Amino acid sequence: MGLLALLRKLKSQPDKDVRLLLLGLDNAGKTTLLKKLASEDISHITPTQGFNIKTVQSEGFRLNVWDIGGQRKIRPYWKNYFENTDVLIYVIDSSDKKRFEETGEELFELMEEEKLNGVPLLVFANKQDLLNAAEASQIANGLNLHALRDRKWQICPCSAMTGEGIDVGVSWMLKSLPKKK
Repeated sequence: MGLLALLRKLKSQPDKDVRLLLLGLDNAGKTTLLKKLASEDISHITPTQGFNIKTVQSEGFRLNVWDIGGQRKIRPYWKNYFENTDVLIYVIDSSDKKRFEETGEELFELMEEEKLNGVPLLVFANKQDLLNAAEASQIANGLNLHALRDRKWQICPCSAMTGEGIDVGVSWMLKSLPKKK
């Protein structure tokens, strides 16, 4: 089931604008994930040097997804995009075990940001289609996600290349949206 089908099923919040911030280290698969959500061609993806913005509309929902580059030199600028974030989506390359510590440090710093207090966190454990991918439960334990008490969070195994698992994360995200007045 694709993103649009999920949105059709969740019509309970008509005319809802949703601001999603898509972060993670470089080469985690953020842009591939975004293009898969938008049903776009993923055969030619280049590293994001700044940011990509995609809006997906369907039956009263408007998802504004901000995909910010994950290179080390760009990460200090992430804070410029925190304002009015409804859900933080953090993408991890499950097969790049050498960078788990680095991605954990970046995620920990994000969880400390005042402008992201209470913002639901969706972690996509991406690249599950690769043989050397760590399981989502191992990543959750390694990142100590269970210690997060100030927000809703979910980790979802997925493959941005095949689309497998993305619908589970999107479904959780839409159900976890903060109630706005």
